[in-house]
Amino acid sequence: MGTIWELDFYSRPILDTQQKKLWEVLICNRQLTFQFAKYCSGAEANARWLMSAIQEAVQQWQQEFNLPESERPERIRFFRRPMNSIILRGCEAAGIPGLASRRTFGLYEWLAERQEQVYPQTPGYQPLIAPPPELPQAKALPLPDALQGQKWQFVSLPVAEFANATEWEIKFGEVFSLSGLDPESLIPGIIIYSQRALPLAAWMSGLEPACLSLELGRDPQMVLETGADDRWTLVTLPNQDLITAAEAFIAAQAQVKNLHFLAVQASPEREDFAGFWLMQAWSLV
Repeated sequence: MGTIWELDFYSRPILDTQQKKLWEVLICNRQLTFQFAKYCSGAEANARWLMSAIQEAVQQWQQEFNLPESERPERIRFFRRPMNSIILRGCEAAGIPGLASRRTFGLYEWLAERQEQVYPQTPGYQPLIAPPPELPQAKALPLPDALQGQKWQFVSLPVAEFANATEWEIKFGEVFSLSGLDPESLIPGIIIYSQRALPLAAWMSGLEPACLSLELGRDPQMVLETGADDRWTLVTLPNQDLITAAEAFIAAQAQVKNLHFLAVQASPEREDFAGFWLMQAWSLV
């Protein structure tokens, strides 16, 4: 997999000298070893300005890592749904495909840090500026019948196991390095077993899996959150024992920075994975 960037372009709780909200673009990689930030006025906040900022970030990235001018990121992920049109057009104009995805885990971490440490120290900071409205949540859809798993189970893996994740045999998926956690801490996960494990993993890979959530109510279920706002019923929870296990799964995430994983295998006896995604749940505005 080539280099994937993560991008946010949105207004911040900071007023300029004209008492108008400042806008900011943030661009980084998953590891946060590359970071690019730039402010602009609301009047400048358009696809053309974003294109120029992306091109500037490419030049900075090439210089910092001593890369040839031909080297470019493979794609740019972004999670901000209201900015979909402008970001896609800005990325396209800069010559790098944009992709709506909540797999922007490095960006979430960086944005949370800036909200806590950077914006409050910036002239014009206005903490009481109303946050953007929350968009309605999409209804979870059932998985295609042909891709239903035959069995599933809650599992966990020690953090130390992920140090060798690059050596695992995984057909589809995405695993990243973990830091700041006790090697013996357990990362909770769900494994889906299916006779059609490879087609199921290939289909999920195209969805950009972001996190797993628990939805209670009339029909309790574990929901797979994907893309910008898509939601899928991964498994149903027809009895209290499964609901209790699901609640424990969600609670376990909180002990390890909300990290968790989804795996797909043909059977419990297999050592390889048709699919494996390490994920992280975030809640940011």
